[in-house]
Amino acid sequence: GNLGPWHPTHVRWQVPQTGQKGYHQRTELNKRILMIDDDIKKINPDGGFTKYGEIQNEFMLLKGSVPGPTKRLVRIRDAIRPKGVDGQVELKHISTESKQGV
Repeated sequence: GNLGPWHPTHVRWQVPQTGQKGYHQRTELNKRILMIDDDIKKINPDGGFTKYGEIQNEFMLLKGSVPGPTKRLVRIRDAIRPKGVDGQVELKHISTESKQGV
């Protein structure tokens, strides 16, 4: 296919190209749920989370990262792998200090 003339040597934004725009389905395994709670004072840092803001509803604290855009739906289902013998996790401290300017 043709993406434009030889000169100028750049592709204009109007030229259709391959690739999908929008949300992509991502599947992550082995995410551990550390806490589910509705007391937002336990989790909200001073000034809110960087690039997110304040938590306003019930929340779930997961171990590890969660892919995808911020403030979007994260669908969780039952585990497909057998449960391990990891036991309960005890949370010792959740920092609510400001993360602004770090």
